Parts: sequence; structure tokens; C-alpha cells
Amino acid sequence: MELDRIEKLLEKYFEAQTTEAEEQVLRDYFTGDNVAEHLEQYSAMFSFFSSAKQERFTKQVPLKTSKVYYRWISVAAVAVLVFGIYFGNQYQERREAEYAYLQTKKALGLLAQNLDRGTQKVAYLNEFEETKQKIYKNN
Repeated sequence: MELDRIEKLLEKYFEAQTTEAEEQVLRDYFTGDNVAEHLEQYSAMFSFFSSAKQERFTKQVPLKTSKVYYRWISVAAVAVLVFGIYFGNQYQERREAEYAYLQTKKALGLLAQNLDRGTQKVAYLNEFEETKQKIYKNN
């Protein structure tokens, strides 16, 4: 009867359906001296669990955090940010000024080109005027 009950509890244990009291019964049985031969393979596992449950971590865990590094890292991050904003803004202004200069140069080039064409037309008109004056003088 006892062996049958232990086998049923063992099945429930491996299906993760046992209570804490049932697990204690299994631990007591497998850490005892009279374990059935076909169940002896589980006694090492339960004895390991029993001994592992008693273990405690006794070393001191250092919780010392260096806040000095965090302060310097934050100061450096702020400095990089300010540096980037200042010089990025200067760079952007310079690029805008260069763009305005190139657009003005392009517009003045078009104006000069049209002015040259207009000057050529005026030269033809000047010739026409001189020829007209010559014809009036001769008549």
C-alpha cells in the first residue's frame, strides 16, 4: 500500500501537481533507508534537493556604486551636446549663407547675360539712328 501511494505521488510530482505536504512525504521516503529497488534511482535526486534547500549564500555582495563616474559622464554628455548644437548651428548658418550667395550669383549671371543681349540690341539701334541721320542730312 505504501509503495503504491509513493508511486502515485511520484507520478503527480513529475506532472507538477503535488502539494508541499506531498512533496515532503516523497522527500522523507527517498531520504530514508528502506527505498524500493525500482525507485532507488530517484533517491539521489531527492537527497540532492534536500541538501540544496539547506544551502545559503554567505558572501558579502558589494553594493558600492561609483556616482562620481555617472556625474562625469553626464557632464561630458552635456558638453558634447552643447558643442554639437553650437557648431552645428554655425555650420547650418554657413551653409545657408553659401546657398544664398550661389543663388545671388546665379541671378546676377542671368541679369548680366540679358544685359549683354540688350546692349547688343542698343548697338543695332545706335547704328540705325546714325544711318537715319545720314539719310536726313543727305536729303
